[in-house]
Amino acid sequence: MAYRISVDADVCMSSGKCVADAPDVFRFDDDELAELVPGAVQPSDEKIIDLARACPSGALQVHDVDSGEEVDVL
Repeated sequence: MAYRISVDADVCMSSGKCVADAPDVFRFDDDELAELVPGAVQPSDEKIIDLARACPSGALQVHDVDSGEEVDVL
């Protein structure tokens, strides 16, 4: 199963955990909310799950690439 990660900007609280843990994948936008770096390569499925679990606000969402459905990582 392959996953992709996304950021729910409405939930992001700008803790910076994802930016610190994966600066090649995440950065801050002009509003200081996390966003994906354009053109960034998605991390491994294991890393995606670790990043999502570590997000203090739960703003990182994991989706199954094939179905598009959100995956519960908790």
